[in-house]
Amino acid sequence: MLTDVPASSGVALNFIDTSVLILYFVVVVGIGCWSGMRSRTGVEGGKEYFLAGGTLRWPMIGLALFSTNISTIHLVGFAQEGYTNGLVAGNFEWMAPFLLIVLALFFAPFYVRSQVATLPDFLERRYNRHCRDWLAFLSIISAIFIHIGFTLYTGAVVLKGLFGIPILYSIIGATLLTGLYTIVGGPMAVVVTESIQTIVLLAGSILITVFGLIKVGGWDGIVDNVEAVKLTMLRPANDPANLPWYSIFLGYPVIGLWYWCADQTIVQRVLGAKDENHARIGPLFAGFIKILPVFIFVLPGVTLLALINQGQFKPLEDSKDAYSYLIKNLLPTGLTGVMAAALLAALMSTVSGALNSIATLFSYDLYKRWKPDTSDKKLVFIGRVATFVAMLLSIVWSQYIGHFEGIYQGCISLICYVAPPITAVFLLGVFWKRASGQGAFVTLTTGSILGFVVFLLEWFKSKTGWTMPAMLAGFYLCMICITIHIIVSFFKPHKHTAESQMLVWDKPLDCLKAPGWSGIRNYKTLSAVLFIVMVTLYWFFR
Repeated sequence: MLTDVPASSGVALNFIDTSVLILYFVVVVGIGCWSGMRSRTGVEGGKEYFLAGGTLRWPMIGLALFSTNISTIHLVGFAQEGYTNGLVAGNFEWMAPFLLIVLALFFAPFYVRSQVATLPDFLERRYNRHCRDWLAFLSIISAIFIHIGFTLYTGAVVLKGLFGIPILYSIIGATLLTGLYTIVGGPMAVVVTESIQTIVLLAGSILITVFGLIKVGGWDGIVDNVEAVKLTMLRPANDPANLPWYSIFLGYPVIGLWYWCADQTIVQRVLGAKDENHARIGPLFAGFIKILPVFIFVLPGVTLLALINQGQFKPLEDSKDAYSYLIKNLLPTGLTGVMAAALLAALMSTVSGALNSIATLFSYDLYKRWKPDTSDKKLVFIGRVATFVAMLLSIVWSQYIGHFEGIYQGCISLICYVAPPITAVFLLGVFWKRASGQGAFVTLTTGSILGFVVFLLEWFKSKTGWTMPAMLAGFYLCMICITIHIIVSFFKPHKHTAESQMLVWDKPLDCLKAPGWSGIRNYKTLSAVLFIVMVTLYWFFR
């Protein structure tokens, strides 16, 4: 059940802080409802409600991808990881651009060309109906248990640390407010508000970083007051953080390919793209933004450690309080409200994106599957009901997240056990023509069962003695899933349709045949630049 944090007096909000918070709620919820109603997406067709009518341009797609990904888990968890283990947790951010390049080059073209409403819809066209049903179920479960549950709990913990608000009240309040404009406005409301929230989130986080660097004496102040290993990204096998370099390079592609290329909550922004170029440039734009979190989310935790080593602050009693401690002790009077708004921006953007994807999945992939003659108007209503039910389930689940030793590690563990079969099915489906529908379904079902068994082993590790790092477990599970898919596909070959034949690359480099936009906005140029920038960053922080 709910594991509460120690009682805290919180921070006394002055008039300016209170005004900022109230203004934020009014503006974001108001704009969300207004934008959705203005576009009449709730009245006109179902795809318009769920996918914003295929009107999204690359800036909105990129900002929405980033803000849906970044949540209170990152703000709080990364500050804690930075304080405890240094920059190494930043690998989860800097590996993401490589997978966003994969999304832009290999997956986005097929998603846009096939004009699918959901990724389970894509699996049906590539494989069969059974794969669609299973992925829809898995996607809804992951949205509730991973995207929403962890985000709500982490945000509630910090809000209690800052303002003394009980955790359960924060969870319920944030869920209801976010659900309001998500249910009323649909994806247009989600994308518009996410764009606003990204700006607020980045502004607040940059403030923490800047004030911290000024107080510690700049980069040299950090280097002189923390161990050198805490400023490196690639660690040896005996790394205390249990994130050696090989677990990152083996495990992250497994969870990253699912998260960035095959997870409905994330990829739904790409599915609503205006055209193929926007669908490709949007993820690449998000890839460049993903460089920032190491410096504005993880580095503040390292800065706090340096400040403590300098004797400016007292050591923390609990490392999870690193982020709220930074807010309390670094920001001048009046900016606490801004940072609270940044926290709420991270929480609400992630929850709204996940709720909208749940509505889409349930309506298109489950309900309409049972009742194919359902009108678009009723489908929108069903989606809204699904959103409300998902809100209730998320509130219940979020109360159990205190079971995990670390919030961020718990979230990554769940992803490692959900992702492997989905990653295997999408990877082979797009690159191997012989990958069959029966092979995909056996892989999805068997892999999901194996993942659930490993999850139980870790959940009850005090009794089972389970010690394998989640990232390595995810890699091994994916290798098992790929092997199962290949074996079954050889014995049960796939019978391609004209449509499914078009959803497999004949050769991987065929993805570069489309000319794209001219100049710097060309997807090939941007992909190459992003790749080079990330390799360079890893070289400097190796």
